[in-house]
Amino acid sequence: MFYKAEKILLSPTYKTLVENFLSLSFLQVANYIFPLITLPYLVRVLGPEKFGLIAFSQAFIGYFQILTDYGFNLSATREISINRENKEKISEIISSVMIIKFFLLLVSLGLMSVIVFSFEKFRQGWLIYYLTFGMVLGQTLFPVWFFQGMERMKYITFLNVFAKLIFTIAIFVFVKQESNYLYVPLLNSIGFIIVGVLSLWIILKDFEINFKTPDLEEIKYHLKEGWYIFISQVSITFFNNTNVVILGIFTNNMIVGYYSAAEKLVRVIINLQVPIVSSIYPTMSRLLKEDIDKAIRFGKKVLVYGTCIYLIIILVLLVFSNKITLLLLGKSFKESEFIFKILLMLPITIFMNNIYGTQFLLNIGDSDKFSKVLIISGFLNLILCPILTYLFSYIGTSISWIIAEIFVLFGMYYFASVRIEGLKLKYILKF
Repeated sequence: MFYKAEKILLSPTYKTLVENFLSLSFLQVANYIFPLITLPYLVRVLGPEKFGLIAFSQAFIGYFQILTDYGFNLSATREISINRENKEKISEIISSVMIIKFFLLLVSLGLMSVIVFSFEKFRQGWLIYYLTFGMVLGQTLFPVWFFQGMERMKYITFLNVFAKLIFTIAIFVFVKQESNYLYVPLLNSIGFIIVGVLSLWIILKDFEINFKTPDLEEIKYHLKEGWYIFISQVSITFFNNTNVVILGIFTNNMIVGYYSAAEKLVRVIINLQVPIVSSIYPTMSRLLKEDIDKAIRFGKKVLVYGTCIYLIIILVLLVFSNKITLLLLGKSFKESEFIFKILLMLPITIFMNNIYGTQFLLNIGDSDKFSKVLIISGFLNLILCPILTYLFSYIGTSISWIIAEIFVLFGMYYFASVRIEGLKLKYILKF
């Protein structure tokens, strides 16, 4: 027994998994600490209205981040992981994906310009949208999918922490009063762009990857591979970014500020799962090809342990929600406390969605079913959110998001269960 345990602990797969988990855990600690440093400061200096305007602009620009990502964070990760020993193939993948992303970046800039100058609500604050768009450029430059596929998460950690450190320091230096609100998107974009440039330099220097002109078939292949995931991400946006946009259309920047402040606190809790789900994705991909039963047992353990940990965290947060929101947001954001309590249902639901959907369905190759669930839930949210927001303001917006995520959970569970049973039967018949 002890020999078997030692063998597992010393295996390359285990070592890589632990290293990736620790790297991403450190990143999530940074993702947890930096917002907790800047958020209390920004909400007090900017107030609900300007903070809400920034949140609205980020939600709007989020559409173009999804467009330029085009699902490559999963589809290209899988391709890099499978071909990691073939430098020639990796160079082809990187070149194809980056060309597609830059084309989508130009399309995004054009679409944003048309929308901003066609509607009064956007035209009044046109500058903030262009300053925020720098995040799209930086994200386009930063090939997270490459480092994930190579299972070198330490680079992702270093670069992201570096960007957040620049942004955090700059916020305290340059944002001193409400009139400095434009510095927030500007500084955020500068951080993203610097990290994007550094990441490409690391790929060229440390991994000896050469950019080359890909052929048309290679580009078509990656467009096709990322399509279902892209559609899924668009659907997710329907109950992330779109909810903030809808709330801003039906109410005002101050109400958006209350909602966004609570949402940001909850997202910190949701992001606690990122080290786990990002670390195990390449591992699950390999296990499902090698040993289905082993992959299923591994996935179930992650699901049970992760859910239990989240339950404990959320119960503690519910008990101390009043003190937490008062400490982090201040008296001006008292309305955010109730929103915070409602949205605390989301971390566990999203974690379970990820295990059944991303880890199983996508890795098995059922991108179409994965997309179908998210598309339907996205449209469900798109119907519910305006109605509930109109009737109940930010409470309705919160409830709409929760209903959509619960629908996703049932859908992912159903399709994953059916597919896993089919794979187990096929595996038994094969042997």
